[in-house]
Amino acid sequence: MQITFLGAADAVTGSRHLIDTGSSRILLDCGLFQGYKQLRERNWAPLPVPAREIDAVVLSHAHLDHSGYLPALVRQGFRGHVHATPATCDLAELLLLDSAHIQEEDARHANAHGYSKHRPARPLYTVEDARRALQRFRPRAFHQPLALDERTTLELIPAGHLLGAASVRLTVGERTLVFSGDLGRQGDLLMAPPERIGQADVLLVESTYGDRLHPDDDPMQQLAAIITGTLDHGGSVLLPTFAVARAQALMLALHRLKQAGRIPRQVPVYLDSPMAAEATRVYAGHQDLLRVSPDEVQAMCEGVTMVTAPEASEELTRSHYPRIILSSSGMATGGRVLHHLKAMAPHAKHHIVFPGFQVPGSRGAALVGGAREVKIHGSYVPVRARVSHLEGFSGHADADELMQWLRSFGRPPRHTFVVHGEPQAADALRRRIQEELGWPHVHVPEHRSTVRV
Repeated sequence: MQITFLGAADAVTGSRHLIDTGSSRILLDCGLFQGYKQLRERNWAPLPVPAREIDAVVLSHAHLDHSGYLPALVRQGFRGHVHATPATCDLAELLLLDSAHIQEEDARHANAHGYSKHRPARPLYTVEDARRALQRFRPRAFHQPLALDERTTLELIPAGHLLGAASVRLTVGERTLVFSGDLGRQGDLLMAPPERIGQADVLLVESTYGDRLHPDDDPMQQLAAIITGTLDHGGSVLLPTFAVARAQALMLALHRLKQAGRIPRQVPVYLDSPMAAEATRVYAGHQDLLRVSPDEVQAMCEGVTMVTAPEASEELTRSHYPRIILSSSGMATGGRVLHHLKAMAPHAKHHIVFPGFQVPGSRGAALVGGAREVKIHGSYVPVRARVSHLEGFSGHADADELMQWLRSFGRPPRHTFVVHGEPQAADALRRRIQEELGWPHVHVPEHRSTVRV
């Protein structure tokens, strides 16, 4: 068996792991690189293997850093199937079409205003490319083995993190390879914790939070204090949020805070993201995967005004009364949240709250790091509003939770590869695995490296 690490090997983004079993080439995840420009430029680099020679793609979940390169892969000639859970298929449809639309719009905007270095600016892929990619999807339920070829069987195992997220188990002959995907938290608001795997000969484990723990502070209490303090000064709160998972968790959190009287019940809450509105409906349609009652899901939705029309979004940016706005994207890399940032960041009375991990190099990471101005649509915008980072709302397992999941393995894997983390986080988890578990052959692979196992 041969593994080529095509992404998320030296960074927390661009998850792509090519498995050559000898009888098939299987790509585990097909994600976009995000963050620093030198990482984003990898999205335009040709793959070392022609797309038409990849037999299948398996998605751990729908987030764009795991699924967002699929339209480009299909555009390059991939004609195999994309295997994922039904919920991942539903969410990926929203995310991929939205990603393609944003890329087309950004290219048009750049060409109209002349701020791109490329003449003309072009999207990585189009909406039509995304639609062709979605035709390749084949839903597969958790714990239902699927024969990919005469030697290779696929099984998807619940991983928490977000709706439909899975760990991947490939059985190749007598050997087993497990890819953790992104692992969720023990106390997630919406999702059950990840299931234990048991054993593997080869393991690929994520390390997003491999070098740190989630804060002990109650994020609900922190959010309540931020909201009440900002409203008392006549300001509004902007929550840049991922349309999938984070938006729904925040809707639930705000509903519970209102019910408990910890924030004013009359404060208006807006979800300014058509995709987040659609994703909320997908979540409600997969109630069996949630740890929240149907009644509470309905109540949290009824307490939020869904903003879908562009005109309504523009009107919201011009409004001055105190309110709470949830808008994507979660790292402020694109989408409607940029218009709210342009309107709110220059004013000290407002508060911008990032509720989750920010990829280094993203606009969100710059703001959390104290940037006093940010570039939006080709112009610099001053930042006078307060900026906070609430990592307690992250959907990723922290270092201790990762170790707890690893300890459930009955015997050490023969080979363990630590992926999907910044270099410091990945190496910290590698050391903990070796020192605390005593596992042999634990490595942090290099980008585009190939290993035989």
